[in-house]
Amino acid sequence: MENLTEKFIDYIRWDRELSANTIESYNRDLKQFNEYLNNSDIEDNIFDISKTTIITYMIDLQKKGRAPSTISRNLASLRAFYQYLLNEGLTRKDPTANLKSPKQEKKLPSILSLEEVDILLKQPDILTPKGTRDKAMLELLYAAGIRVSELISLNVEDVNLDLGIIVSSKDYSNERVIPIGKLCIESLDIYIKLMRHKLIKNTEEKSLFVNYHGRRLTRQGFWKIIKTYTKKANIDKKITPHTLRHSFAAHLLQNGADLKSVQEMLGHADISTTQIYTKVNKRRINDVYKKAHPRA
Repeated sequence: MENLTEKFIDYIRWDRELSANTIESYNRDLKQFNEYLNNSDIEDNIFDISKTTIITYMIDLQKKGRAPSTISRNLASLRAFYQYLLNEGLTRKDPTANLKSPKQEKKLPSILSLEEVDILLKQPDILTPKGTRDKAMLELLYAAGIRVSELISLNVEDVNLDLGIIVSSKDYSNERVIPIGKLCIESLDIYIKLMRHKLIKNTEEKSLFVNYHGRRLTRQGFWKIIKTYTKKANIDKKITPHTLRHSFAAHLLQNGADLKSVQEMLGHADISTTQIYTKVNKRRINDVYKKAHPRA
């Protein structure tokens, strides 16, 4: 099998030009499977491996405590390997055919408490153009639950402070009108009227949020911004730009918003994607019970 594995690795490296990480994963998974075959005294050669052997291997990984995602990746590696053997005419059967990957539980998103959100949003220095911009961005992310890609794509014309809404869209067929609250409106009003003109270099610039060069802020630029404020706020959680979106949804549901409305505000095509936040709330209730109940 080792010789075939080397040929397969050469194929995915030079012919398919897969990433170094993917190649390393495939190579590691195939070596691990080969070790399993040798240690299990399975006499079948690699061309005669049965579906039962693959299933038994998956069970063995499970018994060893491997995560469903790891088992799924191992199965994917074997599937790719046997597909290669089939295409090369080296075998006539694929023991991985029609095998389903183990069901993976959706990881519950990390959210901030109301107090943590408040601390984070107080970090920018609102006496400076940059701080005022950052305050407006953080307030908007939490107030509207939009993605970072949507945030940096906003133009000034997409904000209507009189109506208290923003219009977020990838195209005209996917337009979302999202309400924003009083504190967010105040932050945006100060930024747009008093500070934005100090950051832009060209009066024709349409971007709502710009960088030091007066051009549209990038995703990478915002990552650096939120990383800085997370450290400054001294919050012992991993906070990403998406954390405020998660917190937005979870807090709405905690305070009685209906699932369908939250789905529409988040722009989820399937309501099952939004339902993950109801599990977050159940986890929170369970944590509160354990901490507060004298017999918990």
